[in-house]
Amino acid sequence: MTWWPQTPHDGPYGLANLPYGVFSRPGHQPRVGVRVGDHVLDLAPALDERLFDQPTLNPYLAQGHEVWRATRARIQDLLTDERQATRVRSLLIPLDEVQLHLPFAVGDYVDFYASEHHAANLGRLFRPGTDPLTANWKHLPIGYHGRSGTVVVSGTPVARPHGQRKAPDEPAPSFGPSQRLDIEAEVGFVIGPGTGLGSPIGVENFTDHVFGVCLVNDWSARDLQSWEYVPLGPFLGKSFATSVSPWIVPLDALTHAWSEPPERTTPLLPYLQDVGMQGLNLDLEVALNGRVLSRPPYAEMYWTPAQMLAHMTVNGASVRPGDFYASGTISGPQPDQYGSFIELTSAGSRPLQLPDGTTRTFLQDGDQVTISGQAAGPSGTVIGLGSVSGTIAPTPGLA
Repeated sequence: MTWWPQTPHDGPYGLANLPYGVFSRPGHQPRVGVRVGDHVLDLAPALDERLFDQPTLNPYLAQGHEVWRATRARIQDLLTDERQATRVRSLLIPLDEVQLHLPFAVGDYVDFYASEHHAANLGRLFRPGTDPLTANWKHLPIGYHGRSGTVVVSGTPVARPHGQRKAPDEPAPSFGPSQRLDIEAEVGFVIGPGTGLGSPIGVENFTDHVFGVCLVNDWSARDLQSWEYVPLGPFLGKSFATSVSPWIVPLDALTHAWSEPPERTTPLLPYLQDVGMQGLNLDLEVALNGRVLSRPPYAEMYWTPAQMLAHMTVNGASVRPGDFYASGTISGPQPDQYGSFIELTSAGSRPLQLPDGTTRTFLQDGDQVTISGQAAGPSGTVIGLGSVSGTIAPTPGLA
């Protein structure tokens, strides 16, 4: 047990977790802290490290795994050493007294398409009568480069995007606000030490370069997306906003969440071949206006985070501290495990019935979506992944 009774050792944000974020108090500049129960530990004075007196995690991310592990051990010592109790207690700030910020300055952002169930569901919706998966899908992790400048922290309002739309039965495109605004429940992976051009990262080196995970909502305007994506893929239908959770859970907190990747019937090229337990068993929950709609299981993902990173860099592309990549929509085999409205409503043909008597096919102005998650911890405990929320705000648009 820790010396601090409000933070039991087995809580979702106890000693086995210690996720990192960036916080500020009124009148103070943002700086790095770790979540301990319902408090934030101010790391700069706690550890006497100027590295944490920074508005982003990036300088710390660059330090690498040895420093991350040593720092984690120091924090755990502070929270268990009775001799430190008085000093450290004064540096624990209640969460309701701080503002949380985007925890890292985003460099490059890549979004993958790693769920076989999600990819097959969309294939059946949009290419009926054909193989739901494209010919390349089981040979490589498909992805696209997103827009890092529109990655925002949880709680930031999401303005309804405008753009061109054209339904299949319409003779010409029109311009206006998206009418098919959707979510994608995802997990993100935050990169630490960088690489130079021409230096791929192998699947066996994943933990040397990835610091931790966050929750992601890759908001998607399906009507804009369906009109623009041929032949080059996602563009304005994706780039208007991507929300991330304020807490980055270090990989060292997920030692009990690793699992075997799914069975593969298609042979992989050598650079993508699995190395041990590189799947992740994470449980997510998607709620609309407080009502739980689905529980996507990350353990069902076909491509592992190590494979995604290996493919992202196999052409010699470099990475930098603060780069991050996301898994793509997480969906399981059952309807109550789907991670997007386009799946939950069969592209709008089966509206969701809500407790207040209203229905939804896609998001309306004022709707709030919250994605939360957890993982298994030591001795039957739970590691909290936090949550990522966003509320849809109307925009006046363009003339």
